[in-house]
Amino acid sequence: MSSPHAQPSPSPAAGRPAGAGQPSAAGPAPGAGLRIAPDDLLALLAVARLGKYTAAATSMGVNHTTVSRRIAALEKAVGERVLTASPDGWELTGRGRRLLPAAEAVEAALTAASQPEQPGTKGAVVGTVRIATPSGFANWVALPAIAELQHRHPGLQIEVLTVTQPARRYRSGVDIEVVVEQPDAPQSIVHFLCPYALGLFATEEYIERNGAPETRADIADHRLIYYPEHSIGVQGLAHATEGLPEPAGFLRSNSVQVHVHATLLGTGIGLLPTYMSETRGSGSGLAGSDARDDDGPRLVRVLPEFERQMEYWAAVRPEALRSPAVEHVLHALRRSARMT
Repeated sequence: MSSPHAQPSPSPAAGRPAGAGQPSAAGPAPGAGLRIAPDDLLALLAVARLGKYTAAATSMGVNHTTVSRRIAALEKAVGERVLTASPDGWELTGRGRRLLPAAEAVEAALTAASQPEQPGTKGAVVGTVRIATPSGFANWVALPAIAELQHRHPGLQIEVLTVTQPARRYRSGVDIEVVVEQPDAPQSIVHFLCPYALGLFATEEYIERNGAPETRADIADHRLIYYPEHSIGVQGLAHATEGLPEPAGFLRSNSVQVHVHATLLGTGIGLLPTYMSETRGSGSGLAGSDARDDDGPRLVRVLPEFERQMEYWAAVRPEALRSPAVEHVLHALRRSARMT
């Protein structure tokens, strides 16, 4: 069930200045003797992984113009284009692909040279990995795995961007994209992470005050907590309330953390991922993930026969997966998802 399968996902989001990166007709032919600068190779590697000049610049701590200039210098040195614009973003040419091993070797050498010699650091993973993921997966599945990874690998830096949307067919500027439902991403390698379900929850205090719904029709007497209508492009999530009557009221948010928090505060009945069922509110009323906090309200399943099946998937570009840091993070996410 969790076997990855490759599928050969398609405006570059950030173009380069007109003419940048294009060797002139009078430029040197390949092998003309111009030296290839290591920084230029690193710029190529960043664009290859992220697909955008802006994202590559951010990952390198420079600006977009610097990345463009370095790519232009590299193309002048080799006498060929190394990147080409496509509907999916910036893609490697054949010459660019042949330069990738050299770029990765430069990155590895610089990384090794910058690490202090300390016991137990051999085999340490370093680098920056950018992840786009729904907030529910980020908080309940990804963060425990990330915390463990960064404890074992202090040189591993991770950016987590929370977003709930279908996998983008164009280059997203991230290394790993976690989505709900199997992605249509023909240029990426897609990995099934885990199934999950949506169910209806309330607190014991809410049920004592308002009663528990005994049938779906009873939802008409309660406030429903869920996403705003037409706010997300994920079909399964958008249609999850089908079969329920119009509620007496609603609280809508594009954040599942708000859904959980509002449900724990007794605002209404929340349509939540069932793996969040052990979440409790703290003494201050804030939602947390520590089921051992016996002082806060507890989520209780109502109408357990109402359930909507969902799936989490990950999409990763082959160029990004060549990075040991990306490979380690993806492996950790998959392992954590299997335990959910």
